[in-house]
Amino acid sequence: MDINFEYYKIFYYVAKYENITKAAAALGSNQPNVTRIMKLLESQLGCCLFARGARGISLTEEGKLLYSHVEIAYRQLLGAQEEIGIQSSLNGGTVEIGATETALHLFLLSALHNFRLEFPEIKIKIHNHTAPETIRHLVSGKLDFAVVTIPSELPESVSCSKIMDYDEILAGGTQYRALSERILELKDIKNYSLIGLGRESATYHFYREFFIEHGADYEPDMEVATSDLMLPLIENNFGIGFVSEALARPLLESKKLIQMHINCCIPKRSIQIVSDKGRGKSLAAETLYKYLKRGKKAIMENGGDEILLPGTVGSGRRDGG
Repeated sequence: MDINFEYYKIFYYVAKYENITKAAAALGSNQPNVTRIMKLLESQLGCCLFARGARGISLTEEGKLLYSHVEIAYRQLLGAQEEIGIQSSLNGGTVEIGATETALHLFLLSALHNFRLEFPEIKIKIHNHTAPETIRHLVSGKLDFAVVTIPSELPESVSCSKIMDYDEILAGGTQYRALSERILELKDIKNYSLIGLGRESATYHFYREFFIEHGADYEPDMEVATSDLMLPLIENNFGIGFVSEALARPLLESKKLIQMHINCCIPKRSIQIVSDKGRGKSLAAETLYKYLKRGKKAIMENGGDEILLPGTVGSGRRDGG
């Protein structure tokens, strides 16, 4: 099918604004010309891309499908154009990465701070979602690579490289201090208010499997969207929960949190860089990717569990780890 690729560019703007007048203005064209080209595109594809009504236009199911692909392709073309336009500076370009909440706080924020000092001209866009959603965005081509918490289900089309391991503990506020004086069994935790991340997160599935392996049920009484909310809720005695030991450490030391002990060992979790095997990286993305892997090497040389950003808790985000 021989379709003028300029048609797809015009379709991108019409679909983006869902308004032919705005699309024409963005393209430096006029409304009749944009309308004519969209009718040509629909004719060549043999389907209706837009539903036209009294309130304007909206995408049909076929239109939404086409836009999901055109949007990715258009952004990648713009990225390539941007890089070509700044050949005079090898440090330029834009990188889009996905990250889970825990990966951000235990590794990525500190690493990116140092990276920006060394490569100030590289722009970084961070998309913060759960691990499963981040992997979906990576596979769909919306991200250059991702930094996520593992275990998480990964497709065969991606490769991963471990950055660091980290430990999680069971913690509670000061009202739960008596629980720190004895060993708890997993099945006993159901007797207390349990706080956990939502069912769409890798963390929820991690603890669900962990509890099942030990003959217990994992059913949080309170599910939260971000790991940022976990520590404040636990500190204020809304319940107990499993949290990163490194992030909880300052509150443990100030005795605002207490650690509880259970009769089984919580498996270590890890932070890994994940990339698409079948897709190359831009110069900017490759520069950041290699920089983060050097950060991995520094961690391993410092004993394998060095935390680059101990005790940092950022502002609330949309999804957990």
